[in-house]
Amino acid sequence: MEQDVRELHALSFGPAAVEYAEHRPDYAPAAVRWALESAPGARVLDLGAGTGKLTVTLVALGVDVVAVEPDPAMLTQLRGALPDVRALSGSAEAIPLPDESVDAVLAGNAMHWFDMAVAGPEIARVLAPGGVLAGLWNVMDDRVDWIAGLERVSGRAAIGPRDTFSSWRAATAGLHLPDTNASARFGSAEQSEFPHGQRRTADSLVATIATRAGMLVMPEPEREATLGRIRAFLASRPETSGEFALPMLTGVLRTGQL
Repeated sequence: MEQDVRELHALSFGPAAVEYAEHRPDYAPAAVRWALESAPGARVLDLGAGTGKLTVTLVALGVDVVAVEPDPAMLTQLRGALPDVRALSGSAEAIPLPDESVDAVLAGNAMHWFDMAVAGPEIARVLAPGGVLAGLWNVMDDRVDWIAGLERVSGRAAIGPRDTFSSWRAATAGLHLPDTNASARFGSAEQSEFPHGQRRTADSLVATIATRAGMLVMPEPEREATLGRIRAFLASRPETSGEFALPMLTGVLRTGQL
């Protein structure tokens, strides 16, 4: 992703922080445990923490978590929801923590926003020896027929390659590496998926999709037309009548320092 496009999308969430906090899913505990299983200790940085969706899971697992988030509106939501968590203003490219102060850095639906040419050395700086870096993405299971249909109707701005089971691995495989000639700070990565079904209604699923960055930066007439197509599709499917189980998984990319 080009730097200017990355920045435009990454900065789009603030105005939708309340909706993001209400509708975005948390992360499968099994996925987070797998991400952390080789970490040398329990000090975890949730980087690009947003409104605290991954932070909640980390707290429930009993680790020592600090959250860092650049957007003030998102950070306000996080602090309100999790007042006992240390939550700092900062970014992947400028982490407000000392050297070797955490054992793992996790990023929930955020690593694709990082400029790893700059963020890679920063993440490596704050990690203790043997530390772990992991990105997590919640993905819809497009092996299910109606999910594949929803993907076609929605378009890539609403449901992109990182958002589905069939393509998330390819779309995220190199995100721990710089996209320039800068030296890589992390080695080869492992990827795995963990079931994380969600209870949804058609309205809440539309509201969730509306918080995607591609939707937030879309011109309003196009955005309303896209959401209208999604609503019509969901209304036409018996699987999405009333409350239903949204087939979802948490995908994890896990790597370590070179």
